Amino acid sequence: MQKMPDLQNHPLVADRLARLRSAACAPKEFRHYLSDIARLLVLPATANLETNNTEITTPLASMTGLKLARPIVLVPILRAGLGFSEPFLQMLPEATVAHYGMKRNEESLQPEVYLERIPDHIAGSEVFVLDPMLATGGSAIAAIDGLKKRGAKHIHFVCLVASPEGVKSLEESHPDVRITLAALDEGLNGQGYIVPGLGDAGDRIFGTL
Repeated sequence: MQKMPDLQNHPLVADRLARLRSAACAPKEFRHYLSDIARLLVLPATANLETNNTEITTPLASMTGLKLARPIVLVPILRAGLGFSEPFLQMLPEATVAHYGMKRNEESLQPEVYLERIPDHIAGSEVFVLDPMLATGGSAIAAIDGLKKRGAKHIHFVCLVASPEGVKSLEESHPDVRITLAALDEGLNGQGYIVPGLGDAGDRIFGTL
């Protein structure tokens, strides 16, 4: 797998991460800082997309430019992934937005799928699976399994905070998937949550603590 380097030492990313990690960060501010980081992740996440030449005419001359070779599909894993999808859509307004709904079984820590809304053109698209947290890796792996069954071939995974265990599991299950992350944390606790982490991203985004 081609894994993007950890970006947590970038000053802007580090600043926003420190602010939203705080337990005192209210949902409004949490969403704001999450959006800031998501927009900063768009460029590294899309850095290796294939392009084709296109002939254009500027007000002064004709030239050869570049255009993306494939359409883009954003796949937020519900519900926390919704906090990532809007800033990505602001940067990529031409993208289609699919949805993958999952909830974690708190006993087995395994994901349970309750919703799939995937466009027909998924096979020929650049697919960005979006989820703020990569903890055990179960949800990401299950979503990518499902997308590949639908024919997806060009898959990227983007998250805010990951655990080494989650990255390892995703790499082993899907070595062809490119990972972009903002921070690689220490590990998982006994309940499968990332430490130091930031708590439950979905609860903090939507204020359902």
